[in-house]
Amino acid sequence: MKSNKKLLNTLLSLGLLAGSVSAQAAGWCESGKPVKFAGLNWESGMLLTDVIQIVLKEGYGCKTDSLPGNSITMEQALSTNDIQVFAEEWVGRSDVWNKAAAAGKVVGVGAPIVGADEGWYVPRYLVEGDANRKLEAKTPNLKKVADLALYTEVFRDPEEPAKGRFYNCPAGWSCEQENSKKLKDSGLEEKFTNFRPGTGPALDAAVLSSYKRGEPILFYYWSPTPLMGQVDLVKLEDEPGHANSISIQIGLSKEFHEQAPELVAVLEQVNVPIDVLNQNLGRMAKDRIESPVLAKAFLKENPGIWHRWVSEDAARKIEASL
Repeated sequence: MKSNKKLLNTLLSLGLLAGSVSAQAAGWCESGKPVKFAGLNWESGMLLTDVIQIVLKEGYGCKTDSLPGNSITMEQALSTNDIQVFAEEWVGRSDVWNKAAAAGKVVGVGAPIVGADEGWYVPRYLVEGDANRKLEAKTPNLKKVADLALYTEVFRDPEEPAKGRFYNCPAGWSCEQENSKKLKDSGLEEKFTNFRPGTGPALDAAVLSSYKRGEPILFYYWSPTPLMGQVDLVKLEDEPGHANSISIQIGLSKEFHEQAPELVAVLEQVNVPIDVLNQNLGRMAKDRIESPVLAKAFLKENPGIWHRWVSEDAARKIEASL
């Protein structure tokens, strides 16, 4: 009797072990686990997220979801595996990301965007004037960030007239912290207010409104974005040591990176040429196309780009879904 019980327990243990091995072998999506994405709130991040979700859902049978939040909150969620994919991570710029990467909790893969840029900008008419618009150059010697100390009156803050106004990123974006540090390190903290718009669209609206009226504005911005194709700007030179090289990767949680190698292999190949990306972002703004709709249009119109990311079988399934 004892022998039979021992044999039964052994068989049960082997069965459970086999089931565990089978579940691991089945892969992340086959086991029924959803792939949760950071619900990024800037245009290129939204479009990349929607494109990748379609690829994984239609090509590899994955359940997908996205959770809204600012970039810092989403990076924290990535480090705890509450989400698995952060489609546009500007690697190295966020303390949250840096600490999580150093602790081995997150992994950056691939290069979804190459050639991105960022910095502090002013309209070109401030530096060079614009004869067609009858605008005189109000900051003719403005070339570097440090030169801003000479022009606080030009960028006068309507709420604090003794200072100029610098338009930072919205609060909660990782670039907001970096710009605040740059303002302090450049000795401009006492001369400029650190104004944080509530949202990305609010920042866009401030820039476009000032630009259309030919007024001064100093602001942080980045590329790829629709706005860069709508206005003519001058990027101010950083002081030595402040310029950052930009590396954009797809951020993954440690667990996802380890447990979904078949999907990681796809994400490592994701890349959208920046000129194609800017064209699509321009369409998004001009024609007011929602990101999920534009993502499908992108996949329909650019098979030569995304076919390189996926297997032949996955490509056929994605094509059929479109």
